[in-house]
Amino acid sequence: MKTSNYAKKIINDLNTDHFNNLTDNFNFAIKRDGEKIAFSCLGQDITFDELDRLSKQFGAYLRCECGLNAGERIAIQIPNLIQYPIVAWGAIHAGLVIVNTNPLYTERELLHQFNDSGAKVLVVLADLLGMIEKVVPQTNIDLVISTHAIDMIEPKPKPLSSLKKLISLPDALEAGKSQELPNIASTMESIAVLQYTGGTTGAAKGAVLTHGNFFASAAISTQAFQDISKKELSISPMPLYHVYGFLVHVISGVLNGNQSVLIPDPRDTDGLILTMKKYPFTLFAGINTLFTSLLEHPEFDTIDFSHLERVVAGGTALIEEIAIEWEQRTDSTIYEGYGLSETSATCAVNTQESRQLGTVGPAMITTQLKVIDADGKELSNGKEGELLIRGPQVMIGYWNKPEATAESLDKEGWFRTGDVAIIQDNGHVRIVDRIKDMIIVSGFNVYPNEVEAVVYDHPDVLECAAIGIADKKTDEAIKLFVNSKNPKLTVEELQQFCRKNLTPYKVPKYIEFLDDLPKSNVGKILRRELRDSH
Repeated sequence: MKTSNYAKKIINDLNTDHFNNLTDNFNFAIKRDGEKIAFSCLGQDITFDELDRLSKQFGAYLRCECGLNAGERIAIQIPNLIQYPIVAWGAIHAGLVIVNTNPLYTERELLHQFNDSGAKVLVVLADLLGMIEKVVPQTNIDLVISTHAIDMIEPKPKPLSSLKKLISLPDALEAGKSQELPNIASTMESIAVLQYTGGTTGAAKGAVLTHGNFFASAAISTQAFQDISKKELSISPMPLYHVYGFLVHVISGVLNGNQSVLIPDPRDTDGLILTMKKYPFTLFAGINTLFTSLLEHPEFDTIDFSHLERVVAGGTALIEEIAIEWEQRTDSTIYEGYGLSETSATCAVNTQESRQLGTVGPAMITTQLKVIDADGKELSNGKEGELLIRGPQVMIGYWNKPEATAESLDKEGWFRTGDVAIIQDNGHVRIVDRIKDMIIVSGFNVYPNEVEAVVYDHPDVLECAAIGIADKKTDEAIKLFVNSKNPKLTVEELQQFCRKNLTPYKVPKYIEFLDDLPKSNVGKILRRELRDSH
C-alpha cells in the first residue's frame, strides 16, 4: 500500500510550510499557541504547552521504556477525556500507529480489532479492565496502560488486576520524564491511524490513514470555513475514537490552536447542556440524533448561542425538519457534510456560500467526485449511481486486506464508497442510500432512506428505520421499525400516511413499534442489527 501519485502531489502542494509529518505541524502550533488552552474536561484545562510536554513524555515512554519501534500499533480505548489527545499525540510523536477503539465494544469486537491490527500496547479506561482481562491473553498485546477518568486532576494508583503487565498512565508519564524522545523519521506517507469501519456491513476493516491524509483533511476543512473567527472554542461531544471527532478535535483543533471542551458521555444530555451553558462556544459538531435529543430537552432554549459561528453535521443523514428547527431556535445554521473512515472524515460539505438542504454540499477543495453505473461507466450529472472519491484524504488501503483494497481503491486513487448518490448540476451531492441497504420489491429498487424520509414527516414519528425481509410473493418486502412520540399511533394509520406519499411498492408491508432503535455509539441507527433479528 502506498499513497497515490495524485494524492502525493496535492499533499505536497498544500504543505507550503514543508512539514515532514504531523509532529512538525504540531510543533509549529505549539510555538504559536503554547499558553492558550487546548482542551477542557471535568473542570480541568490543559494548555498547548502542557499538551506538548505530556504527549512527548508519553512518546518517550513508549519508545525508550517499552521499546516500541516506529510503525507498531497502540490501541486507545478511552472516552472523551484529556488523556486521549495526550496519548494520541504521544503515539504520533513516537512514530507509532494509533488504533482508535470504541470503549463500548464487546469482547468479540475487541478480539477482532486487536488481533487484526496486531496492537502491542493498549491504553484503556480502568473501568473496562474486567473485560480487558479476558481479551488481552488472546491477543499479542504486551502491555496495558490504564487510566482513571480523573487521573489528570488527581492521579490514582494502578488498579488491582490479573494482567501480567499493567501500568497506570500517570506512572507511564512519570517514567517518560527522564527519557528523551528520539527523532522519528516519519513522513507524510507514514501510517498514523488504523481507523476501523463501523462494521455495519460485516467485520470491521482497518482503514489505513497516513500523516498526509490527516494533514490534508485538516487543511481543506479549515479552508472550507475560512470566513469565521481565527480561533474557535468547540463543545466536543463527538467521540474522539470516531474519525469525525478525531479529525475535528484531536488533529484539526490542535493544529489550528482551538480550544475543545470534551464531553465524556454525549448520551448524558443534561450534562451536555450544563456544559454548553458554561462556555461561549463558537463551534459545535454533531450528528442528527444528537441535534434531535438536544432540541427535545426542556432546557435547550436556555443555552446562549450568541457566540456560535459554525455548526457541522456528519456521520449520518441530517433530517431537514431538524435543521430548520435548530436554525429557528438558535439563529445558527447547520452545515451538513459527508465523509467516511476511508476518507479521514472529509469529502464534501455545505458552506455559507453554497448551503443547500438535502445535500451534503459540493466537493471540498482538492477533492474529485464522480458517479458510476454498475458497469463502471461514469454518469452525467443528475444520474443515480455509486459515488467515487479521489483526493489527498483518501486512505491508502485496508489493513491486511489486499483483496478488499483492490475492490475499493483503484491505482489512480479512486475510492468506491458503496453509497448511491446524485451529483447535481451545481456540484452539490445528494446521498441516496447505501448500495447494500437497497431493498428489491418485485424487481423494483427501493432505498430505505427514501421511505424513512417520508415517515419522518409524520408528526408522531421520532425515529424510524426500513429494512428488507424475505417475502414469497415479492422476493423482499419492506419492514419499518418506528419509535413513536404517540403511543396511540397505529400501523394502519402509518401505512395510510405512506400510501399518500409513496408509490405502492415502496409502502412498508410490515410495521413494528419499538421503544428505541439500535444505534452505534455515535448515534447511527443500525439497520444491520434489525436485519439480523429477523
